[in-house]
Order: sequence, then structure tokens, then C-alpha cells
Amino acid sequence: MRKAKILVVEDESIIAMEIGSRLENSGYNVVGIVSSGEQAIKRTDEIIPDVILMDIILKGEIDGIETVKEIRKKHTTPIIYITAYSDKETFKRAEETSPYAFLLKPFEEDTLKDAIENALKDASSPKK
Repeated sequence: MRKAKILVVEDESIIAMEIGSRLENSGYNVVGIVSSGEQAIKRTDEIIPDVILMDIILKGEIDGIETVKEIRKKHTTPIIYITAYSDKETFKRAEETSPYAFLLKPFEEDTLKDAIENALKDASSPKK
């Protein structure tokens, strides 16, 4: 069975590496770890991941929400926001991008794996 391709978009390098390592140990193929929205858009266009884990606060000119808006113009890849920010305004902006899930840091590894697996199942299900 093919390993799911996961793109991790996280500005904190230590957190990004930890998430990447845990995903690899769980059997996923981490196809990139990037820290800016611009890098995320480019990498998504190059590899078309199966799932994108997206932080909201990123390096570069655009935040994670604006990054997802740009990605959505070309791709239907499921997005799982991973963030420490849960204020109503941020959550509302994120909801407008139709994410698959919104996980608040710190999150349990099992919670992340469940969200990824459910996103993969939904993405592969025939649409009605």
C-alpha cells in the first residue's frame, strides 16, 4: 500500500521536525517541511500532497490562511490546521477555507493521526 504524502507547513523548526519524525514513524511519507506560505504553495504545486498540515502563523509575507486560499485555487488537498491560535476571528477566517480539521497545539499524536486518516478516507471517497 502506498504511503500517504504529507506536507508539513510550520514556522517553528523544532516543532516541524518533531511532527515530521512522528509522522514518518507512523508510516506516512513526509514529502516536505516548509516554514513559509510561499514555500508551501510551491511545494504543493510540485508534489500535490495527500494532506497538508498547516500552521497559521508562518514566516514570509502571507499567513497559513492566505496560503490555503492560494492552494485552493488549484488543489483540493485536505488541509488540517495545526495552531496555537484559537481566537474567534482567526478561527472564522480559517473556517472560510474549508479545512478538514483544526487542531490546537499541543495536540496528542493519536488525535493528529486520526485526523489524517479521516481526511484521507474522505478524500478518497466518491463524491455524491
